[in-house]
Amino acid sequence: MVSHPLIGVLFHWLGGLSCAAFYLPYRGVRKWSWETYWLTGGIFSWVIAPWIAALLLSHNLLEVLHETPWSVLGHVYLFGVLWGFGGLTFGLTMRYLGISLGMAIALSFCSFFGTMVPPIFAGELYTKILDTSPGLVILLGVLVCLGGIGLCGVAGVTKEREMSAEQKRAVIKEFNFKKGILLATFSGVMSSCFAYGLDAGATMNDASLAYGTDTIWAGLPRLVVLLLGGLTTNGLWCVLLHILNRTGGQYISTREIPSGAGKLPIVETAVEAPAEEMARAAEIHPSERDTVPLGINYLFCALAGTLWYGQFFFYTIGESQMGQYKFSSWSIHMASIIIFSTLLGILFAVWRGSSRKAMAILTLGLVVLVSSTMIIGFGNYMATVTSPPPAKVDASR
Repeated sequence: MVSHPLIGVLFHWLGGLSCAAFYLPYRGVRKWSWETYWLTGGIFSWVIAPWIAALLLSHNLLEVLHETPWSVLGHVYLFGVLWGFGGLTFGLTMRYLGISLGMAIALSFCSFFGTMVPPIFAGELYTKILDTSPGLVILLGVLVCLGGIGLCGVAGVTKEREMSAEQKRAVIKEFNFKKGILLATFSGVMSSCFAYGLDAGATMNDASLAYGTDTIWAGLPRLVVLLLGGLTTNGLWCVLLHILNRTGGQYISTREIPSGAGKLPIVETAVEAPAEEMARAAEIHPSERDTVPLGINYLFCALAGTLWYGQFFFYTIGESQMGQYKFSSWSIHMASIIIFSTLLGILFAVWRGSSRKAMAILTLGLVVLVSSTMIIGFGNYMATVTSPPPAKVDASR
């Protein structure tokens, strides 16, 4: 199948939009604690949506899983678990560095490691990147992406400096640069493990293709396994919060069960953080009803969870169009999330009242990020027009 990298970029943008918007339905959930609506939505994100999509759009899913070596399944699952650990420290990163600086640092590490580590481990850093024109263009795009992330971080820090002392205390609880840098680094690297898990499951794509699955859907089976790892980390953390906050009964009770207000950080990785920050401005006022609307809560959680899964659904489609340099998809994905989260944030007045300087830096950051996705896409396109055709296999041998 011929790759179409520029079309792949468009699908990655759809994935970024899906991730940027996924948090909005959670704003409609009433009288549930974070751990209740996060785990409920997560069941759709990590179990229901991946299985339904893979069963409907790929062929012989159960056979693909059965024939995949346990070592491959184990690695994919493990990377999903490690990705979840990125969230355990991300909340602390925000506490010590603030939203803008902490997010910029964590996202930079997540973008760089998630993009560059797979080809380095495959021994392709020189042969596929440094020694080829398409590879150098893609590397330039990755560096431009990091620059765009940095500019958006600078814009956020500029905005925070313009806040009152009381507003700053609300944003940055316990500023500690040394702790914050260490935690942001750990969180970013762990969050990038999702990209490693996708790479580790490459043989599952091949098995799915062998059963006749179309190329654009062949990446769906690996998400089934990878997201189970994410369910493990997130699920255990939510259960712990239920125990500490005594909120486990919220799933079935129509009477409000107040949270014990535990102090543990929430599990949201660097990948999800921009969407969460943007959605704060779209907060829906709490209901005045005495009862908890269970049906509405489950509906909104299902919508949020499905939107969250949508980011990687479109990611696998976009990746399938990127050809031999598909590892570059991770940077496009990260850039797309920030682009659409920022645009939605502007729509919901997150940046209202910011100075012209902050808005100018933010605008420049968005332009740079959009440019980075186009540069990476063009590098992949160069590879499709310069690579020699695949060698024919002699069936008689």
